[in-house]
Amino acid sequence: MTAVPKPRIGITVGDPAGIGPEIALKAAADARVLEVCAPRLYGPHTPEAIAAFRRGEVSAEAGRAAYDAIVAAVADARTGTIDAVATAPINKEAFALAGLPWKGHTDLLAHLTGTPRVAMMFYAEALRVVLATIHVPIADVPRLLTRDLVDGIVELTAREMPRFGYPRPRLALAGLNPHAGEHGVIGGEDEAVLRPAVEAARGRGIDITGPWPGDTVFVRASRGEFDAVIACYHDQGLIPVKLLAFGRAVNVTLGLPIVRTSVDHGTAFDIAGHGVADESSLVEAIMLAARLAGSSRHPA
Repeated sequence: MTAVPKPRIGITVGDPAGIGPEIALKAAADARVLEVCAPRLYGPHTPEAIAAFRRGEVSAEAGRAAYDAIVAAVADARTGTIDAVATAPINKEAFALAGLPWKGHTDLLAHLTGTPRVAMMFYAEALRVVLATIHVPIADVPRLLTRDLVDGIVELTAREMPRFGYPRPRLALAGLNPHAGEHGVIGGEDEAVLRPAVEAARGRGIDITGPWPGDTVFVRASRGEFDAVIACYHDQGLIPVKLLAFGRAVNVTLGLPIVRTSVDHGTAFDIAGHGVADESSLVEAIMLAARLAGSSRHPA
C-alpha cells in the first residue's frame, strides 16, 4: 500500500530582525512538526542571511525581506508546490518604511490571492474568536461595522467552521458597546446594526445569537456554550484568547483559496538574537496547517 505523502508546509520567517528566523528554525526541526509534515523555509534564515539585518531594529530592508518571503510562499501555495503556509510575525512599521501599503498578513494575503472577503480567526482549544475588524483605530470601528461587513463575516465564519471540526457551529456575536448597548441606552450600534444582522443570519439558517455583552460572552464560549465568538474589534477578541491560550493559539486566515496559519504573537524585537524565543505558537500553527491541508497533499 502506497504511503500518503506528508503535506508540504511553507514557513515564512517573518521580519528577519525579530524572532521569526529563530522560531522558524526551531519549529522546522521539531519532532512533532516533522511527524506530520515536510517543512520548507522562506526568507532569510541562515546565519549569513540574518547577519545582513540589525537584530531588534525596525528597517525598510527587513520589511521588504519579510514581504518577499510571503509573496514567494503564497505563489508556491497557489501552484501546488507547497500545500499550506505558516507565517512567523512581521512588523507593520517595517512594512510602512518599505513603502508597502498593507497593515499585516491578512490584507496582504487577500491582495495576493484576489480574495474579496477574508477574516482573522484565532483558534485554540479553549476559545475560537473571529475578528470583524482588524488593524484599524478603535475610533473608526463604529463606522466600519456596517451591515454588509457583519453579514459577510457571519457567513464566512459559518461556512469555514466545519473545517475545524464544527459541522453545525454555534456562533455568538459580541456587542460593540458595554452591556451590548443596553437596548440603545449605551450607544446605538448594537441595536441598529448588530442585532438585525444576527436576526437575518438566523433567518438564513445560521446558528448565531447576540449581540452579547463583551465582558461575559468569551467566558461563556470558553465553557462550551459557543463554538466561536465574532468580536467587533481587535483587542476585544485577542485579550481573552491570549489570556486563556497565549503561545498555544493559532491565527488562521478564513476565506483564502490557500491554507494559511500564523503565530499569536509579534516580532519580540527585545529578545531577538538572544536564543530564548519560544516557538510553541509556530509549532501549533504548522501542525494546524498540516491538518487543514487535508486532501490537498501532493507527492513530495
